This record gives sequence, structure tokens and C-alpha cells, in this order.
Amino acid sequence: MKRAKPAARDRKEAENRGREGERRAAWWLWLKGWKILDRRVRTPAGEVDLVVRKGSLVAFVEVKTRAAALDLDFAIDERRLARVAAAAEYLMPRYALAGEDIRVDVILIAPRTPPRHIENAWIG
Repeated sequence: MKRAKPAARDRKEAENRGREGERRAAWWLWLKGWKILDRRVRTPAGEVDLVVRKGSLVAFVEVKTRAAALDLDFAIDERRLARVAAAAEYLMPRYALAGEDIRVDVILIAPRTPPRHIENAWIG
């Protein structure tokens, strides 16, 4: 059996950690009364991790998962938020009705800490 290269193994572990973080974020939002409309939606502009609705509000959510809570402060930047906002703009006709409120949120996930929900993270 061939052994995976360290970089490939690290990438796979990060991918698995990210997927688990997205599941945890979806579960947490569901407990808070949000309806999960979609997960991992790809567009020509980028990917949106979660699309959720609560009443007449639709949120396009970027989930960032880190191995340590201290790393969460550096998990999101303006460039990443701009990519999510561009993908959200592309997806709005599919998920949001005229007159509904729309925003881009971020959820930060780390082990042994509650998820941190940053509402309306992108104002552009």
C-alpha cells in the first residue's frame, strides 16, 4: 500500500475538519431556529458553505474551522468575504424572494468552544 505524502495527508485532514465544522455549524444554526436551505453551493464566483433562512432573512454563511480557538481570529479576511459575497449575489435569485433581507454571515468553529456567529460580516 502506498503511503500518502505529508502535504496530501494534511490537506485531507483539513478538508475533513472543514466538513465536520460545516456540519457542526449547520446543526448549531438549526438549533437556533434557522432552516438549512443548502450546503456547499458552488458558483462561478466561488462557494457558499451554508445557505440558511430564518423568517424573511436569508443568510449566506462562510464557515471557518480551526484546530485551535486562538487561530479563529485570523481565519477570515476581506478577500474571502468578498468571494462569498460575490457567490451570494450569484445565488440570490435561487434562494431569496423579492423584498427579503439578505446578508453574509461567518461562523467560526474550534474544538471545545461554542461556535462564534458573526452576523452581517460583509458590508460591501
